[in-house]
Amino acid sequence: MRTTSTQPSTAAAAQPAGDGATWWRQAAVYQIYPRSFADTDGNEIGDLKGITSRVPYLKSLGIDAVWLSPFYPSALADGGYDVDDYRDVDPKIGTLADFDAMSAALHEAGLKLIVDIVPNHTSDRHEWFREALASPKGSPARDRYIFRDGAGSDGSLPPTDWEANFGGSAWQRVDDGQWYLHLFAPEQPDLNWNNREVCDDFLTTLRFWSDRGVDGFRVDVAHGLAKDLSDPLPTKAMLDESNDRHDGSNALWDRDDVHEIYAEWRKVFNEYDPPRTAVAEAWVHADRRARYASPDGLGQAFNFDLLEAEWSPDEFRTIITKNLAEARDSGASSTWVLSNHDVVRHATRYGLTSVAGDHGDPRERGKQWLLGGDDAPTLDGALGLRRARAATLLMLALPGSAYIYQGEELGLQEVGEIPDDARADPVFFRSRGAEKGRDGCRVPLPWTRDGRAFGFSDTGAHLPQPSWFGAYSVEAEESDLESTLALYRRALNLRHRLQTDETLNWVDDAPEVVHFTRPGGWRCVTNFGSEPITLPGGDVAVVSGPLRAGMLPPDTTAWLA
Repeated sequence: MRTTSTQPSTAAAAQPAGDGATWWRQAAVYQIYPRSFADTDGNEIGDLKGITSRVPYLKSLGIDAVWLSPFYPSALADGGYDVDDYRDVDPKIGTLADFDAMSAALHEAGLKLIVDIVPNHTSDRHEWFREALASPKGSPARDRYIFRDGAGSDGSLPPTDWEANFGGSAWQRVDDGQWYLHLFAPEQPDLNWNNREVCDDFLTTLRFWSDRGVDGFRVDVAHGLAKDLSDPLPTKAMLDESNDRHDGSNALWDRDDVHEIYAEWRKVFNEYDPPRTAVAEAWVHADRRARYASPDGLGQAFNFDLLEAEWSPDEFRTIITKNLAEARDSGASSTWVLSNHDVVRHATRYGLTSVAGDHGDPRERGKQWLLGGDDAPTLDGALGLRRARAATLLMLALPGSAYIYQGEELGLQEVGEIPDDARADPVFFRSRGAEKGRDGCRVPLPWTRDGRAFGFSDTGAHLPQPSWFGAYSVEAEESDLESTLALYRRALNLRHRLQTDETLNWVDDAPEVVHFTRPGGWRCVTNFGSEPITLPGGDVAVVSGPLRAGMLPPDTTAWLA
């Protein structure tokens, strides 16, 4: 068997995992969607005390850090990503004192804390936006946002034909006839990052949470802050054309000058010992991602390539090779993710059949499945879970940091059957039901086999939980040595001992096998084929499914040490 090597940059090699300043380089990070994790006060919404109560569970998983999705005051027009106040806690889920207690409990357990920050837009209830609406055209209050006069003889038409990401026009008219930009929901007005007051206020927010012990930040829509809104504004067709060039020329997305903002943020991060870290949610071309992950910028950027990949050995090999090369060139470490709060869970995606007109995008296939109908994909849940377990074990063996979404450690499938009147995602409402939205991956977790809300709450859950949740609960899986929970615990705790640096050596096996070795002599083997394969020498340390007569079955991953 021939091996090829993927080596880290000199900077990466000189900063081993576990060092205080670089803990994030190979961390396993568990994403908590706070409103759906654990409810202690009976209001059917998860809270910070609920997270604190589950710190022993989080510690037992073997993770290194917790990432908290937004917990700020919010009307929940977009699941908390419409922020009323960046330096407070939503009263429905706690107080600043509760936050401090949770932070202390996590740190006492040896876990780092990352929080979401949402800098592209505020909510329409933010004090700045209320002031802007009460102020005249051209006022300093309006300059914090992006207001424009309308088109047409009477200004009754939107300034441009731009579309919002959640559907409909990207412009909303206000009482005096002006329009404001919202690239997402109308309740999420975009900030003007050419305004110095906006820049300075976010630096204050970064210090506020860093002073409270936050170790890092996940930056929402990191590629959207800098905008060129000089006249004449481009049309949607012009935006689409410039976006295809991937050269920073788009007026709204991934502009080069966004990195000037993050260079200022980096100076704030470096005021602390150890420096605070950050990871960019930047949906940009791979060639553009490295600047977000620069040591002079945020430090890391999500790569969503595995999340978008088919169950294919060629795709997995190509994606891993490409992203490790990007990390080497940028001096960052790669990030790996299979599920999060915005996509159909990977235990479901991997079990969906292809349908006519399917162009190979598993995320789109998931959306089609949620819609149902004669042309919808069908779900083989057992196949999906088997592949999800194999993919996770492969992901956890890779150099870099791994991001895990709450509930995937239980093997949760996407909840497809949610009544329309119970849905909350603006994607559903803005598309008038043409898309079902993201509620299915945000259903509150099952902690017990039974009970009104399966242990999430004593009263109920803000999104309906299906009857099959009990079989996937923590209680049901705790004592099952073959459960998905047991697999995650074994793999994550073993990863701490095996993950010593950031190198990987490929082993050339059969085309349907993805096989690599890591320093210390351990190796990861995944069988993407249709027949069992013989394992190479070594003791099996962990395997995603039962072996067959000592052979590795299809859709299964093994670590050998």
